[in-house]
Amino acid sequence: MAKKAKPASDASSTSPAHIPVLLEPIMAAIAPVNGVWLDGTFGAGGYTRALLDAGAARVLAVDRDPDVFQRAERWAAQYGERLVMIAGEFGQLDMLADQHGALPLDGVVLDIGVSSMQIDEADRGFSFAKDGPLDMRMSQTGKSAADIVNGADEKLLADILYQYGEERASRRIARRIVNDRKAGPITTTAQLTKLVESCLPRPKPGQVHPATRSFQALRIAVNDELRQLVDGLIAAENALKPGGILAVVTFHSLEDRIVKRFLAARSGAGPRGNRFAPELEMDLPRFERLSRKAIGPSDDEMAENPRARSAKLRMARRLVAPSGPVDAQDLGLPNIALEVI
Repeated sequence: MAKKAKPASDASSTSPAHIPVLLEPIMAAIAPVNGVWLDGTFGAGGYTRALLDAGAARVLAVDRDPDVFQRAERWAAQYGERLVMIAGEFGQLDMLADQHGALPLDGVVLDIGVSSMQIDEADRGFSFAKDGPLDMRMSQTGKSAADIVNGADEKLLADILYQYGEERASRRIARRIVNDRKAGPITTTAQLTKLVESCLPRPKPGQVHPATRSFQALRIAVNDELRQLVDGLIAAENALKPGGILAVVTFHSLEDRIVKRFLAARSGAGPRGNRFAPELEMDLPRFERLSRKAIGPSDDEMAENPRARSAKLRMARRLVAPSGPVDAQDLGLPNIALEVI
């Protein structure tokens, strides 16, 4: 029986905010761990350390936030050359692995979304609960949330809020943003939070904060997170060896839908023919799903780490069929032209 995985022991990862989500079921499914792995969302290093401690020969730790590597300096040296920290986007993980002579990979782990460390820092602008600059850039480069809020037209703002945040009041909020910014740019999280709150009813006990969906939508837009996810899944298919494992943890329905559709399509479980339409010719499957349904957190994990409550884990094993093209629209990627801002 596999040993129960524990969070890393240093101060940066033992606080509840930095416990790696669904680590135990991942480690149980992949035991015994060996070979070369890629952690595409390094963050506080929880998955990376667990993989190295379990016996991985080497882990490529990828993240686009430069701050995470500075935090890791306190403990990274103990792993020597077994730990390779790489600044980059996991959407290019196949290229990054190739640059470090690591192809093909034995496994890829992705924890999608913003980290608790980023949310906790007011200056990063991710949280409606902390006043700070309206930024939200994971890489700390490129367009910020303020650029989108103050530069996008009303229709594009409404599309972003609805398609990335599933915000039903998207048109009302977009109209209010465009009206309010006439008096001056919206530059802080507190300004945007107050604006969104004015457009929505006061939440009932137990309901999420009114600004939750709007902040999620802007964060996804700023970092092009859903496109990154699609690119990362395709890159993992390119990079994994036959028998290699892909593990993806998501935190909201948009992300999980993309992962679910990708693994269904790549495992030969796409739509079949019926009496109204002929059966489609299916490609050879590229993955074997390790479970048909997503794996959620246990009651104990949710009690220990509230962040895990909405998390879903999907895992699959790479088969021998060569990689092939993927239609991002078929996976549910919204078609929003962010480049026009």
